[in-house]
Amino acid sequence: MGQSDSIKSLDILADWFGHLPGVGKRSALRLAFAVVDMKDEDAAAFAAAITDAKKNIHCCPKCQNLTDMQICPVCSDESRDKTTICVVQDTKSLIAIEKIREYHGLYHVLHGLISPMQGITPDSIKLRELIERVANDPGITEVIIATNPTAEGEATAMYISRLLKPSGIKVTRIANGIPVGGELEFADEYTLQSAFEGRREF
Repeated sequence: MGQSDSIKSLDILADWFGHLPGVGKRSALRLAFAVVDMKDEDAAAFAAAITDAKKNIHCCPKCQNLTDMQICPVCSDESRDKTTICVVQDTKSLIAIEKIREYHGLYHVLHGLISPMQGITPDSIKLRELIERVANDPGITEVIIATNPTAEGEATAMYISRLLKPSGIKVTRIANGIPVGGELEFADEYTLQSAFEGRREF
């Protein structure tokens, strides 16, 4: 029998919730029940929000950040320091860094990390776009690599450093204020600020 023991539609809904990161079977079933308990108009709005997000959210053509605008708010902000690019794993990491309000440069979102064990190669993430961006913009003087301090994050950082070194651009890595194996999106603002201030050059 399914999670609900008898209600097929509920089981299907719970199964979809269970596909979300960090959602176990019991949590998925609770979420499914919560949707069923919604008013019809709220359930319709919830479904429309999912469809709308999938339809309208795309990668910014400049930095690959997720946005529902033609160019993301960071790239379109003329006050940003356009000589520096901070490379992050995903948009969640970008949002975490923005919260400290200490970094004023641009970003590049990789949408993943190199992981041969999982079949994720350099071609699987937005690395080519980063290299082309740096090569085509002589105004960039520093690339800060702010990938998570995991094995995959470190491997990706070293790979990027090797690719960019011949260009003569300064390549730095945020300091290890973030615990090994940790993720930027869960770091507090003071730790992130210290990590940026203590960044080291490759």
